[in-house]
Amino acid sequence: MGNELLPFVVMVIVQLGFGGMIIISKLVMDGGMNPFVQSAYRPIFATISIAPFAYFFERKTRPKLTLSILFQIFLCSIFGLTANICVWYIGLTNSTPTIASAIDNLIPAFTFIIAVSFGVEKLGLRSIAGQAKFWGTIVCVGGAMLLSLYHGKVVIGQLGFHWKYAENTGKDVNSAHSNFFLGPFLLIMSSLTYAIWLIIQAKVNEKYAAPYTSTLLMCLMASVECVIIGFCVVPKLSEWTLNPIRAISVVYNGVVATSLAYFLSSWCIEKKGPLYVSMFNPLLLVISAFLSWTLLREKLYLGVVVGSILVVAGLYGFLWGKKMETSAEDTDVHKDKEECTEVDVELQLPNSNGHYLETKQISSDLANDLKVETYKKKLVFQ
Repeated sequence: MGNELLPFVVMVIVQLGFGGMIIISKLVMDGGMNPFVQSAYRPIFATISIAPFAYFFERKTRPKLTLSILFQIFLCSIFGLTANICVWYIGLTNSTPTIASAIDNLIPAFTFIIAVSFGVEKLGLRSIAGQAKFWGTIVCVGGAMLLSLYHGKVVIGQLGFHWKYAENTGKDVNSAHSNFFLGPFLLIMSSLTYAIWLIIQAKVNEKYAAPYTSTLLMCLMASVECVIIGFCVVPKLSEWTLNPIRAISVVYNGVVATSLAYFLSSWCIEKKGPLYVSMFNPLLLVISAFLSWTLLREKLYLGVVVGSILVVAGLYGFLWGKKMETSAEDTDVHKDKEECTEVDVELQLPNSNGHYLETKQISSDLANDLKVETYKKKLVFQ
């Protein structure tokens, strides 16, 4: 039970961290902070925060870093951070927190398609578990699309309590965003790049068992990449100054939403696989909708409520199917072990005249010690 509960709790914490990032990032960018500047600061603070953990926890156990692994980490920095956060921040600037978190729910669909294409996941539509995973993904994505494309009537009006800083930005979160096409399109591209990162990160975990170090290298590479892009787009140094709220934003996004979140996500990828991690993104929708309502005075529409219900239902449908699939695999492995214990191996030993003695039966444990690969095979010792 504990082995199943811990990854679940970890991924909920990750989504809570992302929810806070969406709210504070939207506020500071509506207040005038350039999204490319925000993108550049984020991996820098992530690198600083995770460096001590990589040094003290993995300096003695760190495996050898080959060129192949380094290249894969470089790809992770490109897709998982640089491309992902740059297009995401621009998309968020031209959208709303609720729409941004809704479109993030395309990540499970992208991950599912990529994982099945590369053989990381099995479709398995003939089994109940496979059908639960498939339809759970469809329901999640459908709920997210309903939430972003349909508003309907106002179910819950603006809350009287809100974050006072939101008033100082001079923008209403419920007003129409500046570019209806550009914002959602870039957010979709961000979801695609994150799904690609999930698949590549799974390969890195298999070959390089040092999550702190791999996350550190990924953030370090992304810092260089994002700073170069940032200064090319925003060359004025005055645009890079940090007031208190901007400093809080970049530190929070770097420490909590990047180094901590990416490390925890990498750990869960190693334990449960990339698709399991991606399926928790629908929770971000519910979290950001609630935070936007309480802190930014965003109205909750019928589409938000119905879409959130579908998202949560699809999430638990997928998790149920994933659990059934894991239980079935564990049962098959247990049966194979039981069959192995019942197998007898014929062992023939020659005497001094070269003739074989009578056949003796040995246990499967001894057979394993002798490295017998084929059961019921005669072993002859010359």
